[in-house]
Amino acid sequence: MRILMVTAGSRGDVEPFAALARRAAASGHDVRLAAPDRSGVDLTGIDVRSLGVDFSAMIESQGVSPLAAMRNLRQVVRPVMRGVIVNAAHAAREFRPDVIVSHPKVLSAPLIADALGIPHVLVELVPAVTPTREFPAAGTVTRSLGPFNPLTYRAASAAGAMFGREVGEAADVMGVKRPRRSSAPAATLLPISPAILSRPRDWPESVVLTGAWRSPVTDAAAPADAAASPDPAVDAFVRGGPFVYAGFGSMAAGDPVARGRALVDAARARGLRLLVATGLGGIVVPDDLRGDDVFMTGSVDHAAVLPHAVAAVHHGGIGTVQAAMTAGTVSIVVPFIADQPFWGALLHRQGLGPAAIPQRKLSADRLAAAFAEAPTYAAAVRSAAERMSQEDGTGTALRVLELSRSAERLEPRR
Repeated sequence: MRILMVTAGSRGDVEPFAALARRAAASGHDVRLAAPDRSGVDLTGIDVRSLGVDFSAMIESQGVSPLAAMRNLRQVVRPVMRGVIVNAAHAAREFRPDVIVSHPKVLSAPLIADALGIPHVLVELVPAVTPTREFPAAGTVTRSLGPFNPLTYRAASAAGAMFGREVGEAADVMGVKRPRRSSAPAATLLPISPAILSRPRDWPESVVLTGAWRSPVTDAAAPADAAASPDPAVDAFVRGGPFVYAGFGSMAAGDPVARGRALVDAARARGLRLLVATGLGGIVVPDDLRGDDVFMTGSVDHAAVLPHAVAAVHHGGIGTVQAAMTAGTVSIVVPFIADQPFWGALLHRQGLGPAAIPQRKLSADRLAAAFAEAPTYAAAVRSAAERMSQEDGTGTALRVLELSRSAERLEPRR
C-alpha cells in the first residue's frame, strides 16, 4: 500500500508521524512523509518530501502568541499555511497514494482524497476536532461546560474557513473544482494513551484512540535504563545524581531569564540539580546562577533522560506529556497556549501530577512547592507507565490504515 502522510507544525506535530512512517515502512508499505523543514525530528531512513515551510522560523520571528499570529496573518501565517495546503496537493500528485493520512492543519487533504478516489485518515493529535459531551475541545477552556461542550469544537472549523483561497489553489493543482463539502475521514486516529485520556462514550466507532506513537528506538517496552544519551556530557550529568528536567520546546513567550532564575532557585531550594533544554529560547539561565548543578543544552532525547529525572517541568504538549508518563516521571506542567492547559488540568484531575502553573505565574516558590509535591504522584504515574508499556500505538494505527484501504475505492472526482 502506498501511504502519503502529511503533517504541519513543530516537533510535536512531526514526531508521531515519523514514528508511524517507520512502522508502516517496516511492515512493507511504500510510505512518503510530507513535512515542514527544520522540525528538529530525526527523519533518517524515511522517504521525506519537504512542504517548503518552516514553522520553527515562524515561531522564532513572532513567538507563540495567538494575537501575534492574527496581527501577522497576511505576512507570516498565511504564506506558511498556503505552503502546507497547496504543497500537500503537489505531493499527492507526485506520489499517487492509496491513502492519505493528515494533520488537521492540512486543510486540503479531504479534497485531495476525493480527487484521487482514495480514503482520507485524519490524525487528531489532540482532541479538538471530534465533538464530545464529556469534555471541551483542547485549546478552548479547561473546565467542562456540560451539554455545551460540543459547541467548543466549532473553533477548528472556523479556523479552517480562513484559508478557503488556499484550499481553492489546492483544488486547481488536483484538477478539480473546489467542492462545497468533502468526504468525511474514513477514520480518525488519536495517538494518545488511554492511560491519560479516557475514550468518550459518544465518539463514533471510526474514531480510534490508538495509544502513543513512538519510534522503535524509544519504545516503552524497552527497559528505561537501556537508553543512553548520544551526548556524553548530558549522559554524565544524568547519571550524576538526582536532578529535575526542564524544557519548554518551541515555547518562547514571556521572560525566559525570569523562568531560568525561578527554575534554578527552586531546584536549589529542594537540593536538586537542574538539566535545562533551552529549545527555541524558552529558558535562559543567567550567568550568575550557573554552576556544576546546572547543565544547559539545546535539546535532549526524552527516552534517555526522563527515566532518570525526579520530575519534568515542561509546557504540557501531548508529546512531552506522554514521553514523561512513559518514563514514569511526574510532570510539572507550565502551560503557555493551545492544548497545554487542557493536559495540565487533566493530569492534575486524574491524580497524575501537581496543579499546572501558568507560565505568567511561574515563580521559584510555586516550583519548589511542586517539587515537594511531585513524589506523592509517583506511584500513580508508574502505574500509568506500566499500562502504556503494553500499548502498540503505531501497530493499532497501521491496522486501521490497512482496513481503510480494504474498503471500497471511491471514484475520482473530475
